[in-house]
Amino acid sequence: MGLLDIIGLMIRLTDKLIDTDEVLRSVASAQAGAAVLFLGTTRQFTGERQTASLDYECYPEMAEKKMAELEAEARRRWPIVECAIVHRLGHLPLGEASVAIAVSTAHRGDAFAAAQWLIDTLKEVVPIWKRENWSDGTTEWVHPGLGEQRPITNDK
Repeated sequence: MGLLDIIGLMIRLTDKLIDTDEVLRSVASAQAGAAVLFLGTTRQFTGERQTASLDYECYPEMAEKKMAELEAEARRRWPIVECAIVHRLGHLPLGEASVAIAVSTAHRGDAFAAAQWLIDTLKEVVPIWKRENWSDGTTEWVHPGLGEQRPITNDK
């Protein structure tokens, strides 16, 4: 999988479990009084529908580039000390993290605001596609930037 590590920047796509300790360590700094870690996890229910698992796909070079652009924009908006964005690809069972965003800043308000903006914007603009595998055997590709979700049956 792709990996872009620059001083003070961790942008990563991975097909492995996300190492939350590593993500937090990557944003640690004596300059930061706050570090926020957001994890998006595979939940069992979306509304009334039961999820069996998720699958994530992307165009790695484009996704990494877009994630790096988001990190740079977040640094323009908030006084970020360190930032990390890690997204999982492939098949994910229930309960596993699909995305981790960590931000450190001098004060907690900025860390919370930057992390929330990063996850919200990532879901809208980064070309990572999620397929919901429902317990009834149907599947559905989901991407907030695409508008309506498109159900696909017998896709397994």
